[in-house]
Amino acid sequence: MIKALLISFIFIALPLALLAQEGRQIEGRLLDEAGNAVAFANLAIKGSSEGCTSDEAGRFILSTKTTGQATLLISAVGYVSREVPIPAGQQVTLGSLSMKEDVLGLDEVVVTGTLKPTSISKSPVKIDIITAEFLQKAITPTNLVEGIAMINGVQEVVACGVCFTNSISVNGLPGAYTAVLMDGTPMYGNLASVYGLNGIPTQIIDRIEVIKGPSSTLYGSEALAGVINIITKKPEGQPLLSADIMGTSHLESFGNVAFAQSGKNYSHYTGVNYAYINDFDDDNGDGFGDNINLDRWSFFSKWSFKRPSGKPFTLMGKYYYEDRRNGVRDFLDERAYQELRGNDSIYGESIYTKRAEVFGSYGFRGSENLRLDYSFSHHDQDSYYGADQYLASQQIAYTNLIWNRVEGSHDLSSGLTLRWQSYDDNTVATERSTAAGLRNAPDRQFIPGVFVQDEWTMSDAVTVLAGARLDHFDQSGLVPAPRLNVKTKLGKWTTLRSNFGTGFRLVNLFTEDHAFITGQREVVIEEELKPERSWNTSLALNHVFGLGESSGMLDVDVYYTRFANKIIPDYDTPGEIRYANTEGHAVSKGLSLNLTHNFSFPLSWNAGINWQQVTETGPNEAGITERKKVEFAPRWSGVFTASYDWQRAGLNWSYTLRLTGPMALPLVFDLDENGQPIGTPRPTESQPFALHTLQVTKTWPDSPWQVYAGIQNLFDYRQESSPLVGFNDPNNFAGFSPFFDTAYAFSPLHGREFYLGIRWNLSPR
Repeated sequence: MIKALLISFIFIALPLALLAQEGRQIEGRLLDEAGNAVAFANLAIKGSSEGCTSDEAGRFILSTKTTGQATLLISAVGYVSREVPIPAGQQVTLGSLSMKEDVLGLDEVVVTGTLKPTSISKSPVKIDIITAEFLQKAITPTNLVEGIAMINGVQEVVACGVCFTNSISVNGLPGAYTAVLMDGTPMYGNLASVYGLNGIPTQIIDRIEVIKGPSSTLYGSEALAGVINIITKKPEGQPLLSADIMGTSHLESFGNVAFAQSGKNYSHYTGVNYAYINDFDDDNGDGFGDNINLDRWSFFSKWSFKRPSGKPFTLMGKYYYEDRRNGVRDFLDERAYQELRGNDSIYGESIYTKRAEVFGSYGFRGSENLRLDYSFSHHDQDSYYGADQYLASQQIAYTNLIWNRVEGSHDLSSGLTLRWQSYDDNTVATERSTAAGLRNAPDRQFIPGVFVQDEWTMSDAVTVLAGARLDHFDQSGLVPAPRLNVKTKLGKWTTLRSNFGTGFRLVNLFTEDHAFITGQREVVIEEELKPERSWNTSLALNHVFGLGESSGMLDVDVYYTRFANKIIPDYDTPGEIRYANTEGHAVSKGLSLNLTHNFSFPLSWNAGINWQQVTETGPNEAGITERKKVEFAPRWSGVFTASYDWQRAGLNWSYTLRLTGPMALPLVFDLDENGQPIGTPRPTESQPFALHTLQVTKTWPDSPWQVYAGIQNLFDYRQESSPLVGFNDPNNFAGFSPFFDTAYAFSPLHGREFYLGIRWNLSPR
């Protein structure tokens, strides 16, 4: 650990002394076609990492060491990117520059696919993007998982019908197969992928970028199914003071308060986010709460330092605390859980989570584009599942030294990655048998890696991105991960992207199966578990069309992913769960369609549907290989959004529809009046369901106030059956039956909900 932390410290601390540099200044102002200021646009010198951001009035001053002719790249969310020639000279004034609105978002800038800023239209990698502005208008999510479900083919998967832990599934694959990043740095693996995602405040999110399919070439372990990259807001240009407070008809309260400040050499954005739910509802009559109770606090601060070199230097810290609980009424009433945690007759689940994160980026001075991305996270969990205590701690330190250079038609990138991670808990997963007996043996790994990629612009019509990664694991040795992406312009408005990639993942049993903790079985690990591997190929067709004075865009995606070295839990031995690598494999394949249409009047809509088949193949109890559907992976899903701006009244109306098709469910049996399983299981396939959301947002001209109100789950859909099995055993206290199971949760229990909120933004004069 000391070695890894020392290396990380050197990588982070060494650049801090390299801040001075002289150069010329380029200044101007950005306006849209109506003469309004284009605030917070990104400006950069082509071929370098020197850049700046326009202020609220659209003005910018960019310092650069280049003295000859150059090209200024300008990009802003919602506008078509521009390239402006810069003449030679010590002081250059460009005056007013006009920016054209980009109604389809083709020129929005993304970074996830190539580790450098690229417009969506030019990226050789297919990337789905969802902005904070869109989420606020559509559904006002209270956490990341609610927001990410707005992307076609991405769903929330609930692992437990009591504590309602959740994860993010991409194309029907388990949540542990998706790498979740903050500003490009992996920090949410293993334990944090179950309990850390809800602690990401929505107020810090600028946009969310999603890549479907393996991406281990750039991001290493856990990127088997895809990558979700949360891009945080830049401190520059944030309101001086801001607040967003919301209450619901279920007596829930959510809030954000933040302030920002800019000095001569720095800008920062600091705030706090909270969530409070403390109400017991049991509409399905199983004796357990239909929703979690929680107290959640998240504190954050992001700093951006202005350097004479124009190179980036950002630093962000975040602390998250959550007190999550649910169970029978006696466990929750008057916060009795604080004294009843671990009780063997009054069932409840209580999870205390503490998490601290530090991450950022530093650009080195010099003629080459050299950047260091870094992060460190510490995650502690103290939890009880009934009478069973689960204690766990996880630390991850990560540095990625990235070099980029353009040589003619080749855009070259390479990097050196160092990752150190430690995981420890109070279970058999971190125990070792010795001559003296069992001893605690935390899982600690130091993983160095190197990657290289070349984005080759062969012509105006063809771009090829090829790359490879090599990581070293103590137990598995060298693990390669190649990738190949080809973007072909079939016409002026038609683009085809073909992708091939691989992924690999280390395994943590807690994230594999919640029964590892909550079940009544003994865990047996038969061998040293090896990394799982995946291979993916996909085709993505994008076509932009005009219809009268309106415009639209059609996306068609076909994908196939195969997983090998699969770890499949074996429940066939009574009283045990046995884990081992098998010859089994899994396959995810499907077709996705997405259609966007923007009218000349202020109406836009988006519709997407995803058909998929996700299967798992392995030996059955008789040793015969068989194929079965992966549980909780819907055969189809869809999302539809529509937004209308009634500009004269200052109102925005938004409607959202999320569809979930039938999915395979676990094999479970209810109990008879004697407490024994009945002969007929519950349905092993769910029925399709739909969730509707309506929201209206009111704004006033030249006012810092904004009010919004909405209805979630408009038609009050709820899962008919309890997500719990064995809760009514007459021979045991509720929750303590040997047949008790929490895994039959597949759709909402929460019911219709009204919400009302107010936002306030005070901008500096």
